[in-house]
Order: sequence, then C-alpha cells, then structure tokens
Amino acid sequence: MSSLDLSAGGSIGTAGAGGGAVGAPTQGGPQLEVDTRYLFAAFNFAIEIDVSGVSGKVCNAAFAECDGLELTHEVKTIREGGNNRAQIRLSGPASFGTVTLKRGMTPNFHLWQWFDAVNANPALRAHGEVVIFTRAWRESGREERARFLLEKCVPVRLKAPPLNARDGMVAIEELQLVCESITLKGATGA
Repeated sequence: MSSLDLSAGGSIGTAGAGGGAVGAPTQGGPQLEVDTRYLFAAFNFAIEIDVSGVSGKVCNAAFAECDGLELTHEVKTIREGGNNRAQIRLSGPASFGTVTLKRGMTPNFHLWQWFDAVNANPALRAHGEVVIFTRAWRESGREERARFLLEKCVPVRLKAPPLNARDGMVAIEELQLVCESITLKGATGA
C-alpha cells in the first residue's frame, strides 16, 4: 500500500494497514506511506549467466555479492544565446556500470573457462540475469520480485582470492563484467 498526498497540510507519515509503513513526519510536506512488506531484500537474489560453448549456467548462481547494476545518461548542456540565467539540458547516450560479482571459490572453474574462451574468441558474449526474490519462503518456494537483464556480457576482470594461511577466511573470487545493456523486468507474469 502506497499513497502520496500533495495537499498543503500533508506530511510524510507512519500510518499503514497491516503495520510496516515507514517515514518521518514533517510539517507541510507531502504524505508518503510505504508498506515494508513490498520492499525488496538485498540478500535474497540469484545470478544466472548463460555462456554458449562454456556451460549452461555459469557457477549455478552461487554468488554472495552483486554490485554495479547502474545506468547513467550523459547530459548534454546547451547554452542559449542571450539567456545567461538558464541552460538547456538534454539526455545523451546511456552508459552501463561494471557489474562486480563475488563468490566463495569452489571446484567449479566455469568463470576461468569463460575468461579463457573470451581470450580465444573475443566475439563471445553471455546473457546474464540478476533475480531478486521475496524475503520470505513460501510453500511453493521463493517468489520472484524483479529481474535485471544483462545483455551481451563480457568478463573484463577475474581476480583469484588472496591466499593467507593465518586468516582462516573463505577464499573469495571476484568477477567484473561489462554489458551492452541492462534492463529491469518486473516479476514474471506481471
């Protein structure tokens, strides 16, 4: 449940059916209610990378961290002659962030095989998807909330874990990949 009241006396409130709405009250601002039952949890996700010729699914979605799902528009600024008080801003080409994936190292070496395959064939591309699930497990399993589609991915950096016998830490390997486009798709069937 989400509502927005733009009346003069509104406030960002803490009301909501079923509890779970968040917000700090303010004087004279818009009222915004957010039901936390619909917030996405950052810890409940899966990564699917499909590389033809290397593996059906690389790493079986076993990543602990995903960062860099970002889109940026380059802004073009135009100055109008004689108008020194304003600028015209136009949206330029979009660029996409470098996606960083981290996971505990396993005997599955698909990431390394994919990197080697790209060295041998620079035209090789992969299709990736980052799937965000609901916070709670349902009887039928996890429910998908959103999906980021990563088109024509190329690995640009693969980092082996630092090895240190004194730490006793889990060996974490890191993969950075770039893609030609990132799009957000809502839940399946939505």
